[in-house]
Amino acid sequence: MKRDQEQLIVDADFHEEIEPEEMLELLEQEKAKLRAEAKVPVTSVQPRSRRWVFGIIIFALLLNVVAILPRTFSIPAIDFLITSARLSVDEDVQTYKEAVVVIDTGDGKGTGFGINADGLVVTNHHVIEGEETVLVNYPNEGLFTGNVVAEDEAVDLALVQVVGANVHLPYLSLADHVDLERDRSVFLIGNPLRFNGIANHGDWIGLTTRSALETEVMMLDAPVYKGNSGSPVINDHGDVIGVIYATTTDQEYGKIGLAIPIENLDRLLSD
Repeated sequence: MKRDQEQLIVDADFHEEIEPEEMLELLEQEKAKLRAEAKVPVTSVQPRSRRWVFGIIIFALLLNVVAILPRTFSIPAIDFLITSARLSVDEDVQTYKEAVVVIDTGDGKGTGFGINADGLVVTNHHVIEGEETVLVNYPNEGLFTGNVVAEDEAVDLALVQVVGANVHLPYLSLADHVDLERDRSVFLIGNPLRFNGIANHGDWIGLTTRSALETEVMMLDAPVYKGNSGSPVINDHGDVIGVIYATTTDQEYGKIGLAIPIENLDRLLSD
C-alpha cells in the first residue's frame, strides 16, 4: 500500500495534465506580460510587482512545476516552452513523447526512452552512474522500477530494464546510423530544467570529439538544458539517431547540444 501511495505522488509530480493548446495559450500570455513589463519604467512597475509575482506562481502551478526558480521564466526559456507546445500538437510528436521517460535516481533526474515493448530503456551512463535500480516514469503508463542492465562509460550510454510491466510499453525505432545530409533536421524530447516531456527541434551541424569519450559526437544547434541528458534525437523519419548527453559553447555557433550517435548503442545491445 505504501508503494502504491508513493507511485501516485511521484506520478503526479512528474507529469502535468495540461493540454498542448492550453499550454501554448498560457505561455503566449505570459510572454506578452513579461515583454510589456520590460517596457515599463522601474518606478511604475513597483506597485504591480506583487500581482506579477502572483501571476507567475499561478502559471507555475498550472504546469506542475511549483519548485521552479524565477530565473527560469526568462524570454528564451518561455520561447522554448512555446515551441514545445506548438510541436506537441503534431500527432507524430505526440507519439514520440509517449516513449520518452523520466529517469529518477533519488538524487536527480534525467531522460530516457524506450526501445522495445518490454521496457528496455536507453539513457546516459552519467544519469544512472552508481545506481543498480532507478525509477522509470512513462507519461501514460506510470511509474516502474528499472534495473540497470548495461552501461558503457566510454560512450556515456546505459540500458535500464523495466520490471513488472504487464502491458506493452511505447518505444521508439532506432536508425542504423546517422547521415548528416539526410538527418540534418531533428527533434529532441526530454525533461529539461523542472519540466517534463518538452519537445524541440534543431539542426545537426557536424561532428566533434571529446577527450573523455571513445566516439565522435554530434553537434546540435538546438535548445538543450540540464535534465535533457538521455533525450532521443529523432530524425524526420521518426528514427532515433542520437542520445543527448551534454552542452558546450562553440566559437562559431555559441551554446550547442552534444549527442552520442546511435550506432554506439550496439556496444551495449550486443553484450
